[in-house]
Amino acid sequence: MNKPLILVVEDDKAVRNLISTTLDTQEYRYHVAKNGAQALVEAVSQRPDVIILDLGLPDMDGVEIIRKVRSWSQVPIIVVSARSEDRDKVTALDEGADDFLTKPFSVEELLARVRVSLRRVQYQNSNASENSAVFRNGGLTIDYASGCVSVDGKEIHLTPIEYKLLCLLSRNVGKVLTHNFILNEVWGNVMQSDVPSLRVFMATLRKKIEKNTSEPEYIQTHIGIGYRMLRIEENDK
Repeated sequence: MNKPLILVVEDDKAVRNLISTTLDTQEYRYHVAKNGAQALVEAVSQRPDVIILDLGLPDMDGVEIIRKVRSWSQVPIIVVSARSEDRDKVTALDEGADDFLTKPFSVEELLARVRVSLRRVQYQNSNASENSAVFRNGGLTIDYASGCVSVDGKEIHLTPIEYKLLCLLSRNVGKVLTHNFILNEVWGNVMQSDVPSLRVFMATLRKKIEKNTSEPEYIQTHIGIGYRMLRIEENDK
């Protein structure tokens, strides 16, 4: 079986070489692109399994690349950028990026993000045939058909909003979902003023599914940005 193919889109030679060397040591296949135009050609022709994308490219903004790729592909996109403002992260994630890593970064963290993205795609592909009728993640089970949720074999009762939130997170396991995205999907609006309400519902949901809310196992908070459901591996249980 071929190793996953990673497309590295980075105009800075030193960073590009660092990422390429890191992928090489892990025996990933990779292609590199130095600008946006080349990145789009590579994305179409090579069909990579993951894209690692810098936002500050010489010919176009990385957000535009995300937007163009998302018009025809759901390939995981990990943004690696020097832009550290929350609004930059939110914009990239709202446009369809899966994750955001701020420069400078550790190669170990980058590799971990790549593994998370690949596992998410593998999980989605393996469940496509059964239309993901039942979601299992560690001790959490969601039966979408019946609307039943259980943790460690014990059924828990959720409000309609809590259930919608949990289903949305589970169907995007491993992906960071912004406040705006969640508000739009669950409530049908993107009013920033509703974020405090979202936090309240997320807190009550956590109390029902997490063993320890101060050290959540399932739902990770990205302060100022949104939430992500973590994929729990069998050897983590």
